[in-house]
Amino acid sequence: QVQLVESGGGLVQAGGSLRLSCAASGRTFSNYVMGWFRQAPGKEREFVAALNWSGSGTDYADSVKGRCTISRDNVKNTFYLQMNSLKPEDTATYYCAATSRGWSWRLVIRYYSYWGQGTQVTVSS
Repeated sequence: QVQLVESGGGLVQAGGSLRLSCAASGRTFSNYVMGWFRQAPGKEREFVAALNWSGSGTDYADSVKGRCTISRDNVKNTFYLQMNSLKPEDTATYYCAATSRGWSWRLVIRYYSYWGQGTQVTVSS
């Protein structure tokens, strides 16, 4: 049974940092693209960042570029989203997800087969 379990969310002041974790289990993800998405109240879920588990490819939404870093730990089968210089507009529920569709499809939400339960990030001004 495939499971993605997020952790690391919380309440932080503007300008602060958080590191989100996503522990993956139940299969080998070496051929998967792992993504982070977020959804604020009343808004659609949006892409934040993606990582190609088997290679070195990473990608970021313009809204977080330069402030966030996605990375992985192959030993722990976990990937991370380090978020710095947080802004109130970063407030959302953050989800990790996995797709086997390939790197070209990393921005297409509906192609992600596996999703975590979400972790809340709240940034106060």
